[in-house]
Formats: sequence, C-alpha cells, structure tokens
Amino acid sequence: MSNATFTPRVFSGIQPSGGLTLGNYLGAIKRFVSMQDEAFETIYCMVDLHAITVWQDPAALRHNTRELAAGYIAAGIDVEKSILINQSQVPEHAQLAWIFNCVARMGWMQRMTQFKDKAGKNAQNASLGLFGYPALMAADILIYHATHVPVGEDQKQHLELTRDIATKFNHDYKVDFFPITEPVIEGVATRVMSLRDGSKKMSKSDPSDASRINMTDDADTIAKKIRKAKTDPDALPSEAKGLENRPEARNLVNIYAALAELSVDQVLAEHGGAQFGTFKPALADLAVAKLAPISSEMARLMDDVTEIDRVLARGAAQAREITAPILKKTYDIIGMVGG
Repeated sequence: MSNATFTPRVFSGIQPSGGLTLGNYLGAIKRFVSMQDEAFETIYCMVDLHAITVWQDPAALRHNTRELAAGYIAAGIDVEKSILINQSQVPEHAQLAWIFNCVARMGWMQRMTQFKDKAGKNAQNASLGLFGYPALMAADILIYHATHVPVGEDQKQHLELTRDIATKFNHDYKVDFFPITEPVIEGVATRVMSLRDGSKKMSKSDPSDASRINMTDDADTIAKKIRKAKTDPDALPSEAKGLENRPEARNLVNIYAALAELSVDQVLAEHGGAQFGTFKPALADLAVAKLAPISSEMARLMDDVTEIDRVLARGAAQAREITAPILKKTYDIIGMVGG
C-alpha cells in the first residue's frame, strides 16, 4: 500500500458505444454528479479508445461520443466543477497504457473474465486491444493519480488489476509513485436489470427496446415502458427480505429507491402491501419527473454540437495539465532519455 500523499481525485468513464440507458444513469452518472460536491477533484471521460476494441462505424462513433457528453452534462455534470474529456484527445492515456502493457503479466490478463465473456468462443478473432483493455483502463485511472473510481461490479476485477499494476510498478522501480486506487461501489441500483427479465442486466444490446429506458426516451415512452415492465402477481412486501426470489419486483423497487434517493426499506415502508397496478404508476411518475428533463436537455445539446465540442476541447486542455507532468515523471522513473 502506498505511503505517499495523493490529491483525492476521482476518475471514471463510459464507452460511447451508443444507447445511454437508465442503467448507465443510475449505475454511474448519477453517482458521478454527487461526487462533484464531495472532497474530490472529479474527471469524467468518454472512453472512445476502449470503444474501438470492437469495430465502430466512424460516423456513429462521433455521434455517440457527443451524445454521451450531452448525457453527462444534461444529468448534472458541471464543467466548472469537473473535467469532462474525450479519451483520445488526451494522448497520455495511450502512452501510459503501453508502459503498463510492459508491466502487466500475461497470466493477469488471461484471468480477466470480461475478455472471456466478450470474446466468447471465437477468442482468436478478438482484437489485441480487447485483450489489453484492462491495461488501458489502468492507464486511464493512474495517468491522473486517481485515488477513487466509482465502478460497477462488472468492472471491479479490472480495478483490482489497476491496483496490481500500480503495486508492481512501484515495487519494480522502488518508488511510491502511483496510488493504490480504491473502488467506490455504492447505491441501491448500481446494477439495473432488464424491464423484461429481472435476472439480466439492462443493456443497450438487448434486441427488445422495451427491456430498457433510454436516456433519449421522451416522457410518454418512459411512462409506457414502466407500466409494461414485467412483474409478478404478488403485492409488494413490507421489508426487503420479501423481495428474495422476486427479481422483477426487486428491480423496480431498486429503481424507485435510486431515483427517489431513498433506501429500499423506506420505499417498502411507503408502498408495502401495494399491488403493481398501484406501484408502477407511482414509479412512472417519478421516472418521468427525474428523467424527462435530462432527455430534453440532451436533445437541445445535440441540436448544435458546437457547445459540446467546446467543452471537450477545454476539458482536454485541463486534463493535460495533470497528465503531462505525470507521464514525464513516469518516463524519468523508467529511464527514458528526455523524460
């Protein structure tokens, strides 16, 4: 564990692969917004270099990057409080990633379950970038000396690898240079499930649009999807234990709790005993009140992307004030001439 003192700093990012969902909002962006007002410097990113580990249509990638930036801003990321960046505009990410490719071990990378999941049975045709994805993620974090990273459970293993890389680098070069970053995994809805199947994560890749709430959905669409969400025939329980083995009920209660900023127990204290015919309209009203303004602001921003591009250019300049000295010192530590 590092004994050095590091500025409390948060870094996190989302891939601009299209289709920002309620799961992205509740599982990540909402937490990003709240962390702006805590004792951290906050840096948030569209990780477009990660997106191209699988082929992307260039026009779609540009659109999706701007749409994700619009989603961040519309949801409450304040660019006067946070640095908002597009990963590829800050070249130090990729430069540090190469160094970390040389620090990380093949055995570490082969244990990454996400690669196995994404590559599937045809791993030999997967890109080298997909295999090396976790080393770039480590570079994303450590190029800022980030001390905390809000992540979902599915990224926790990658953050553990980030810690391993920082530890090995510090040990190999006998320095106390990179922090041992802490994960921040909090909230009742860090993993939002499908509206059609409570056992599956809400996903933009699901062929059924009814399975998810898109952050671009208008008020009527949001309400309709909530009203048609899959449920079971029983009333809501009065305590959380009663949600066991009821994945759809648990999912809707979690969504309500996260949107209302209440605990599950508080939601059930208010709605316990209610049938879904009563609860789902209440959830729909809450979701519309919270999400429709975000959707409207995203649409406004996407009507003229000049403002988005200006924000990202400014963010890149701010980011490089942090990353350039850290990369320079890294080069010096490992013996690069001119580092």
